[in-house]
Amino acid sequence: MIGSYDNKFKTELKQMIIEACEKEVEIESIDDNLPMFGNGTALELDSLDALQLSMEIKKRYGVDLADSKEFRRVFTSINSLADYIRPN
Repeated sequence: MIGSYDNKFKTELKQMIIEACEKEVEIESIDDNLPMFGNGTALELDSLDALQLSMEIKKRYGVDLADSKEFRRVFTSINSLADYIRPN
């Protein structure tokens, strides 16, 4: 299954992000298609959050996101992250 079609998996990802980055955000307020980084976004993630998420994703899913260009592409939205981790 493609990750972006798996709502349970996307909820799991959102919960992981909230916990790893210590955000006080409701899961329901995170839009699957909108950016996760920057001011004015639901999560308002920054570079420190990126490092924490990279480590957490490697630990939980065995996926290494060391390349910064790839990281930016993958973390465009919850949907792009879900598709990257679970492509099939």
